This record gives sequence, structure tokens and C-alpha cells, in this order.
Amino acid sequence: MTQPLDRGLAGAVQRVTSTALGPYQSAIVRIGFSLTWLLFLLREFPHRRELYGPDGPWGWDMAQQLIAQNNALTALMWSDSPVWFEIVYAVAMLSALLLLLGWRTRAMSVVFMVGVLSLQNRSVFMGDGGDNVIHLMAIYLVFTRCGQVWSLDARRARRRTEADRPRDRWGPVLWTVLGLLLLVGTLTRRTGGDDWLAVLLWGMWVGQGVWWAVNRHVPDSQPRTLLDVLANLAHNAALVVIMAEVCLIYATAGWYKIQGSRWQDGSALYYPLKLDYFTPWPALSDILANSGLMVMVLTYGTVLVQVAFPFTLFNRKVKNVLLVAMMLEHAGIAVLLGLPFFSLAMIAADAVFLPTSFLRRLGGWVAGARDRVLRRAVRIPEQRTTPEEQATRTLVG
Repeated sequence: MTQPLDRGLAGAVQRVTSTALGPYQSAIVRIGFSLTWLLFLLREFPHRRELYGPDGPWGWDMAQQLIAQNNALTALMWSDSPVWFEIVYAVAMLSALLLLLGWRTRAMSVVFMVGVLSLQNRSVFMGDGGDNVIHLMAIYLVFTRCGQVWSLDARRARRRTEADRPRDRWGPVLWTVLGLLLLVGTLTRRTGGDDWLAVLLWGMWVGQGVWWAVNRHVPDSQPRTLLDVLANLAHNAALVVIMAEVCLIYATAGWYKIQGSRWQDGSALYYPLKLDYFTPWPALSDILANSGLMVMVLTYGTVLVQVAFPFTLFNRKVKNVLLVAMMLEHAGIAVLLGLPFFSLAMIAADAVFLPTSFLRRLGGWVAGARDRVLRRAVRIPEQRTTPEEQATRTLVG
């Protein structure tokens, strides 16, 4: 009995240290949250100054007093210049786009986190609940290897061979620029988060430099293997934390709902459907609110799914059914209650539990659709030519 147990533990340790688990799940989480944040920033671009900038009701003095108390990280408090605000907002959008595409995901995940924290900590009362999820996931993504698949980094790694190892120009430049910014923030005591955050940022910066140097000069050495093991451990631990966070969100939400009288009598959904603020489609909301049976079924169904989900993780079939139900629930919230970014954030968090086989098929469908669009886009336009010339036409690229 002891020998099989020892072998099982040894195999588990070997798998956790030698492999970054859930590459497709971490990639879909990366894509989901970067896309959600990017779409939110684009939608609020005309109102950015009122939300997070100098024209907002949460003024500079009030924000400064709050930051002095909680010592939160926000680059927007480095200067009250409108130009600096525009730079930070633009960097937040750019980092979200580059993280979405998977370009230099290790560095972009850090810049993405700083952009999210900078805007959200500047104006703490802006958000609809989804901002809290984005806030947490932006921190967790820093520790994941979320660019293994579906990224420009993965495509560059596939094209690289041992015989043809191209010189990396962007990496050192990006590393140097980020290091200079971090140095300025540290010397001026503006990194926030007490000393632990500065230590964390410097540790990641130094670690990335060591990673680049080892891969460049001694790629097949023991230090390279050790760095891989450490990166895999950090990735796997962060992935477990993301899963635990999602379960905690649903468990606490479900159990708090159980304690509410409106959720107990099955009428909780009726009330938001009658609020003008949460009715982008009044006619559709009225149809649903006027059906007592539908209101009761959806109210009880919401509580049941949220409470039961954490207990179904070890039963794949039941878990997948509840996962689909939760995603449909959030899609309904986006349409009926007018909370699209909250719903997108929760769907992106739910995606960490999607089966690998489904994600691979999804990637194949997207790649096939992309190839068809590209083939149509590069097709040579028809001209008046002879039949012999038309017969020799081909696709370009």
C-alpha cells in the first residue's frame, strides 16, 4: 500500500513542478479579463475625466487623503497634471490590448495590473461589482504563464528553433523602461502598498531579467530548469487561487441570498426588473416581471446554482451543467439588467473551469473562422480578363 501511495505522490509532485497546468484555461482567463477591461475603458473614454480624472466628483484632495490612509497603489496620484492622466489612461488601454493579443505577456500582465489598480484606486466608488473581480484577477494573472497558447508569444516560440535563435530586441528595451519607472516610483515612495508591493515588483523585475539572461546564454542548463520549476509552481498556485476565488464568490453570494427574505419567498428578481436604472429593455423586463412563475424559478435557480457549484467540482458532468447555467445567468444579467461588464468579468472568471477539450475545439473554430475571413480578404478582385487568365487566379498569402 505504501509503494503505490509514494508513487502517486511522486507523480503529482513531478507534474506540478514540470508542467504549467491549465494552459488553455489560463489563456481564456487572460483574454476574457483583458477584453472586458479594454471594452470598459473604450466605452467610458468620453467620460474618463469625470470617472477617474481631474473633472470627477471624487477630487484630487479627497483621493489623496484616502490613499494616505490605505496606501494603495495608483500611478494617477503621482501628478495632478491632465497630461499625466491621459498617459496613464492610454497605457491602461494599450496594456489591455497587448495582453489580449498575448504580446510579452509576462511584462504586459504587470503593466495591466498597474493600470487596473491605478484607475480603480483613484476613484473607489466607480464600478458595478465586476470591477472587484477584475481588480483581483489582474493581480493573480501576474503569477500565471498565461501566454502558453493563443498568444503572439506562443507563435513566436513555435517559430523559434535552436539553429535560428533570433536576437530579442523588444525584451531588453521593455525591461529597461519598466525598471526606470519602477526606480522612480521607489525613490519617490509612490509605489504604494507599503514595502511588500515594492519588494514584489522589484522581485518580478529582477526575475524577468535573470530569466532572459539564462535563456539567452545558457538555455539548456540547470539554472534554466530551476527557473522553469519556480515558474510552474507560481503558475499552478495562482491557478488554484483563481479557482478558489471563483468558488468563494459564488458560495458567499449564494449563502447571503439564502438569508434574505425576498430570496426565500422567490420574489427577489422582481424588484430590479422594476427599477429604471436596471431596465435597458423595459418591455422585455415587464414581460418577465409579470410572470410570477418565471420570477420564482429564476430566483430559486440562481440561489441553487451558486450554492451548489463549489460542491460539484469533482463531478465533471454536473459541474459542466452548472457552469453553463451560470454563464447563461450572467448573459441574462447583461441583457435584462444592463450590466454587460459585470457579466463579462464573471463569465471570464467562470471560464477557468471550462474543459480543455471544449477550449481546444473553441480554438479550432475561431482559427477556422479567422482563416476563412483572411482568405476572403486577400482574394484577388475579379477583372475583365480572358477565361484562360481567370483559370490561373490563386489566393495571395
